[in-house]
Amino acid sequence: MSLKRIWAMFKARNYEFFRDKAAFGWNFLFPFLIIAGFGFIFGDRNFSGFKVGAFPSAAQEVSRDATALPAKFLRNPHLKVIGFPTLEQGLLELKHHKIDFLVRLDSPDKQYWVLDSSPKGYLVERIFLTSFIPEGAGYGERVAVPGTEIRYIDWLFPGILGMNMMFSALWGVGYVVVRYRKNGVLKRLKATPLTAFEYLTAQALSRFFLLLFTLVVVWWGADLLFSFRVAGSLVNLLLVFALGGLSLTSIGLLLAARGTSEEFASGALNFISWPMMFLSEVWFSLEGAPVWIKRFADLLPLTHLLRAVRKIMNDGATLAEVSGECFILLAITAACLVLAATLFSWNE
Repeated sequence: MSLKRIWAMFKARNYEFFRDKAAFGWNFLFPFLIIAGFGFIFGDRNFSGFKVGAFPSAAQEVSRDATALPAKFLRNPHLKVIGFPTLEQGLLELKHHKIDFLVRLDSPDKQYWVLDSSPKGYLVERIFLTSFIPEGAGYGERVAVPGTEIRYIDWLFPGILGMNMMFSALWGVGYVVVRYRKNGVLKRLKATPLTAFEYLTAQALSRFFLLLFTLVVVWWGADLLFSFRVAGSLVNLLLVFALGGLSLTSIGLLLAARGTSEEFASGALNFISWPMMFLSEVWFSLEGAPVWIKRFADLLPLTHLLRAVRKIMNDGATLAEVSGECFILLAITAACLVLAATLFSWNE
């Protein structure tokens, strides 16, 4: 193994990436736009989780003081009351699940409409009915949850970073190497003293460097806007992200070991990346999902990456407490690199 040859390929791949202005800019812009969008939408603590339609009303947003609805119902910070001029318009929005509940303002009997198939509508109906109960007549004792509240954007942020790393690692390595093979670039490299192990190592190191570089820049820019709370160590976070980046890159190398068609590579990469995006808790938690889905999600490296990052960032976990996730990421990396080096072919 020659470190000089690995270094030459490492520099060449980095030069190629930085000279491609579109790919370079999109790697930073895409995750930042998602984080900024979700931050502005969900960053407000007074965001209304349920939408209530009210008619007849000339105003689009019904005033909380100008309706005949119970004050207890209107004061609920999780409800947003939207006005409609006619019943027909309100029912149309309700049927399309654009609102969760519809109530008539000029009815003395407080007539309302709700979809039987809507879980949100069921909850708003319970809130509406209990709002007629006098203050203090409820049941149970309310106990506040101790500790610092975690914002939704704080929970989502690691998922966006992990998703960006996944796409960058899989497509930046797997698709590119297949394109090189199809264009005859690998056939020319085969005529040099460069070995398959050296070439794959250089590709992995180059992508690993670019992943961490992108991660640091996006984190710094997003943190300036939203001031993310990190309960654990930033060094531990960087180490876990590094292990996750290596694991995802090794999967990209394994896919590129034998691929000869860009169409096949694209389909295989989508086949792997989309389940990870939806089952690795990037956007939502899998709590309450069927057991077999959770077990399948445990096979995905992105699941363990995000699980470890969120434990450190939101719960202040130490590196020892996420050692299980780190070991799985290392095991996936080693297995995929060995298989990729064994199966790698220079030719079509």
